[in-house]
Amino acid sequence: MKVTDKITITNEDNMELMSRYEDNYFDLAIVDPPYGINAGKMTMGSGKHKFSKDKVWDEGIPSAEYFKELFRVSKNQIIWGGNYFTEILPPTPHWLVWDKKNPNLSFAEGELAWVRNGKNLRIYQKYSARSEEFGGKIHPTQKFVKLYEWQLDNYAKQGDKILDTHLGSGSIAIACHNRGYELTACELDKEYYEASIKRINQQIAQQRLF
Repeated sequence: MKVTDKITITNEDNMELMSRYEDNYFDLAIVDPPYGINAGKMTMGSGKHKFSKDKVWDEGIPSAEYFKELFRVSKNQIIWGGNYFTEILPPTPHWLVWDKKNPNLSFAEGELAWVRNGKNLRIYQKYSARSEEFGGKIHPTQKFVKLYEWQLDNYAKQGDKILDTHLGSGSIAIACHNRGYELTACELDKEYYEASIKRINQQIAQQRLF
C-alpha cells in the first residue's frame, strides 16, 4: 500500500518483501524484530493484558536466513534487541542504548540496538512509560516516533532509502514522513498492519491541519 509518495507498507512476510529487491538497494535498515521473550503476553506490571495475549509473534527470534537477507538488501543496519541475537550477529563497537529512565527496577532500564556502521556507543534518554504521542499505544513493544527521528538524524542522510521489516505500530513511518525519507516496510500481523496504517494516516492528516 502506498501511504504517501515516499512511504510504502505491505501486509506480508518480510522474507517475501526482501526477495524482490537487489543487493544493497536500501541505504539503511532500522528493524525491531521479535526478541523471543513473549513480550506480547506480558502485563507490564499492571496485572492486565492491554493487548491480546494469544498472539505468538514473540515466541522466538528471527532465523539466520532473515539476517542474511537483511544484510544483502541493505548497506547499513540498526537492529533493536541485538543483544538477543549475539549468536548470529557479528561483534560491533557500535551500539545504541535507549535509556528508559524507568524508576521501576522490576523492568529493564533500557534496550540495546546493534549497529553495523555507526558512531560508537550512543545513548537516547526518554521515559518509557510516558505516552505523549498521537494515537496512543497500539503495540506492546511500541517505540517513540522521536526515537526513530533521532536514529534518522544520526545514521541517515537525505535521499537514503529506509527499510523496516517489522513495522509494528508504525512509529518509523511517521518519523520518516516527518524527516522526508523514503520508507519501505512490512508487517505480517494483519491487525497490527491495519492499526498502524490508521495511526499513520491520522497523524499525517493531523499535521496538515497546522
